[in-house]
This record gives sequence, structure tokens and C-alpha cells, in this order.
Amino acid sequence: MKTHEIINSVPKVLLHDHLDGGLRASTIIDLAKDIKYHKLPTNDPEELQNWFFEGANKGSLVEFLRGFEHTCAVMQTKEALERTAYEMIEDMAKDGVCFVETRFAPVLHLEKGLHYDDVMEAVLSGLERGKRDFQVGYGVILCALRNMKNSLEIAELAINYRQQNVVGFDLAGEEGGYPPKKHIEAFQFIKRENFSITIHAGEAFGKESIWQAIQYCGAHRIGHATRLKEDIVYDNDGKIIKLGDLAQYILDKRIPLEICLLSNVHTGAVDNLENHPFMDLYKNKFRVFLNTDDRLMSNTTLTNEYTIASKYYDISLDDIEKLNINAMKSSFIPHEDRLYYIYNVIKPGFQKIREKLLSLKV
Repeated sequence: MKTHEIINSVPKVLLHDHLDGGLRASTIIDLAKDIKYHKLPTNDPEELQNWFFEGANKGSLVEFLRGFEHTCAVMQTKEALERTAYEMIEDMAKDGVCFVETRFAPVLHLEKGLHYDDVMEAVLSGLERGKRDFQVGYGVILCALRNMKNSLEIAELAINYRQQNVVGFDLAGEEGGYPPKKHIEAFQFIKRENFSITIHAGEAFGKESIWQAIQYCGAHRIGHATRLKEDIVYDNDGKIIKLGDLAQYILDKRIPLEICLLSNVHTGAVDNLENHPFMDLYKNKFRVFLNTDDRLMSNTTLTNEYTIASKYYDISLDDIEKLNINAMKSSFIPHEDRLYYIYNVIKPGFQKIREKLLSLKV
């Protein structure tokens, strides 16, 4: 079996994936026709896929985010939201993902008259239908946007839907000029409600963004955290010789880091895969795991991210299992559910593929 085929076949966990960054190009074209949206650069699915990828792959987070103008434009009806949520779960099943936490910003789907509850019910309906059809578990994370002032409103919305598989609250969008502590009221509310927090930090801005996300806002996970390397001292051979106070705190407190390899290259968070801190963090026992971020923009899957890690960093099947157990431990679903996935889905799934590989050798 080829590496890609092996990785696709094992049960994986995805915790950092944007719903509006993972649409199928063909679906965008269909939805655009339905609402008479004429701003797409092409109506050919393959060309459109390439257009999104080329636009995202410019080494700039601002440029990377521009493609969302089109995806959000076609996600303004209940039917469109339900369809994209359902197809996301179907795509997860094809990718060998057993559990996904999908995230999106409800405020971006109100342009044509929908209300927050309309948006939530449509997305949740699609996810639930997908779960029934494809047996992929899910949680939902609601994103507030750094450049908007309604983060408390989104936090309250998340709490309102916590009994319907909304599991966390996030802060997303352009980092520069929009520090997390500007949204402190929303985070204080979330903490008082005993709810879970993940924050995009250390992607387009430095380690201070990560520090604020944790120490001001109480983040339980960090999205990306690529710039944490600024708090680490390396020797001339590139080996870690000392951790700064922030890096040591993150390691000691087992704060999970949602690593997105290809996305970090495409947004310019790192200049190339060889310089990504992922392997240094993993070898030094930080709780890391791989994610897709925006599958459409980066033209990727979780299978692809792990295949790339196998190629560039020589990670083994045992490493891939450990990374996915790291992810499941870091999920925002209840503890007993996390244990269920680890012991009833992930470990048996990896054991099954090991036995198959052994039989092929014999």
C-alpha cells in the first residue's frame, strides 16, 4: 500500500477546519447560479479550484482571506448552508476523518436577510444529516472576527447552542492591529459559562499574540501558534536548547497547538515546510497535531497534510496515531466521548491497518 493510501485508511481527527474555507468548487458554481451571483472568475470547477489555490498561495494572510468573499457570498441561504455543512461531513468521511470540529463566523451569513438562528439551524441540520449518513462525529466552533465589535454577541450565541453540539468559541481574521485582548469582554463571558476557547494566534503576528490569547483571554487551544518559535532558542544545528517562559508554560500546561502546515506556507507564516516548527515542537513533547485550515484555499485534505509530514519530517504510522490521539485529547467534546473515540475508534483503526500491512508482508 502507498503511504497516502495507508494514511487515508486510518481514523483521523480534525480540529481546525473552516466551513467556508472548504467548499467544493463545483458547489460554489451551483450555488452561484441559484442566487444569480456573477462575480466568480470562472464557471469551470477545475479552473475555479486553481484560482482559489493561486490566490491563497501568495505568502500573505490578507491575500489568503480574499477568497472568502466568494465562498461567503454563496452561503447566504438556509439551503446553501445546510448543503455545504452536509458535504463537508461527506468529504470528511472520504478523507478518513472520524471526528471533526468545524468552525465558521455566523455574522458572515446575514447579508441576504437570515438571522443568527436561521444560520445555526441550517448548519446544524446539515451536519446532523451528514453524521447520520456517514458516521462522522462533529462539534461546532463559532468564530468572532477580530475587526468587528460584536464578539460578545457571538459568544452568547455559542452558549445558546451548547446543547446542540456547539463546543467552542474562537477569534479569527486578520491578526495585525487587532489584538485578542480587545475582545476581553466576550472571553470573560465564555469563561464564566465554563465553555471552551480556541484563538487564532501567532500566525501573522508574533508570540505576543499567543501570550495575549492565553493569559488575557484564557485560550484552551491555540490555532497555528507558528510564531511560538520566537520564544525558543536554537543552536547552530537547529536544535532547541532553551524554551522561553511562554513556550515552557504552553508545554507544561499541555496547551494544544492546532498546526496547519500548508496553510502556514500559503499565508507566509513560514517561508517553507523545512522551516516549520512542527517537528521541533512534536519532538519536544508539545501537544501538537495536524489540521487543514482551509481545504479549498490550500487544495488539501487531512490525509494530504499527514502525507506531507511523512515526506518532509519522516513521521511514522506510530507518530500519526500519537498525533491523532493528541488531537482527540484536545477536542472540546466531553471527556467520556473523547475516550470513546480513542479506545473504540482510533486505536482499533490503527491496529487494523498494522495487521493488514503485516499480512501483506507475509
